[in-house]
Amino acid sequence: MTQAARPRPAQVAVSMFTIIPVPVSGPVDEDVAGKAILWLPAVGVLLSVPAAAALLAVGLGGGAPLRRLLGAVLAVAVLAVLTGGLHLDGLADTADGLGSRRPADAALEIMRRGDTGPLGVAALVLAVLLQVTALAALPCRLAVVGLVLGAVTARTAVIVATGPAFPPARPGGFGALVAGRTPARARMTALIVLLAAVAGSGELAAGTPLAARLLAAAAAGLLAATAVCVAARSRLGGLTGDVFGAVIELAMTATLTALTVLT
Repeated sequence: MTQAARPRPAQVAVSMFTIIPVPVSGPVDEDVAGKAILWLPAVGVLLSVPAAAALLAVGLGGGAPLRRLLGAVLAVAVLAVLTGGLHLDGLADTADGLGSRRPADAALEIMRRGDTGPLGVAALVLAVLLQVTALAALPCRLAVVGLVLGAVTARTAVIVATGPAFPPARPGGFGALVAGRTPARARMTALIVLLAAVAGSGELAAGTPLAARLLAAAAAGLLAATAVCVAARSRLGGLTGDVFGAVIELAMTATLTALTVLT
C-alpha cells in the first residue's frame, strides 16, 4: 500500500493565508501546520510585492499628498483582497470577544458567530485608518519599506506567538493545530532572522539612523502582538485562529504607526 502524499508546508501556508490558488493534496495535520506557520514571513513578502507595486504606481506620480493617500489606500486594499479579508475578520471577531466582558466560553461563542458587533467594526475602521494614514504620511519609497516591514513583522509575530506560553483556547480549527506547538529554537530563529534582516537592510540603504528606526518599528509591532496574545490568554484561556488574525493586523498597524512617528 502506498503512503498518501503529504502536503508541502509552503503550499499550505500560501493556500490557507492567501486567495492564491495553490493546490494542497492530503490532510493538514499538526506537523504540516506547524511547518506551514514557519513560512508565514515569506508569505508576507509575497503579499507585499503587488501591494507595494500599487503604492508606487500611484504614489510616485508627482508626490502630491492626495496621490500618496490614494496609493496607501490601494496598498492596504490589495493586502486585504489577497488575504481574502481573513485577518481583518479575525481582528473584528477578537475585538468582539475580548470586549464582551463575558466568561471565556461565552466570549469564544461570540467569536464563532459570523456577525460583527460594534467593537469589531470600530477595531476594523481604526486599524485600516491607521495603516492608510501611516503609509500616506511616509515618503513613498520609505512607505514601501514600511509595507514590507509591517507584513513580515506581523507574520513573524505569529510564529513567536505559537510557543507554549500561549496554548489553544479551544480544540478544533487551524489555531488548535499550531497554538503552543512551535519549538523555542524555531521561534528564536524566526525572530533573529527578522531583526538581522531589518538591521542589515536599513544599514545598507541609509545607514544606522534608518536601521534603528526600522528596528524600533519592528519592536513596536512585536510588542503589540504580544499584548494581544496576553489579553487572549487572560480572557479566553489561550489563542484561536481569530486571535492570530488580530495579531497580524495589529502588529502591522503598530509597525507602520511607529515607523511614521519615528520618521
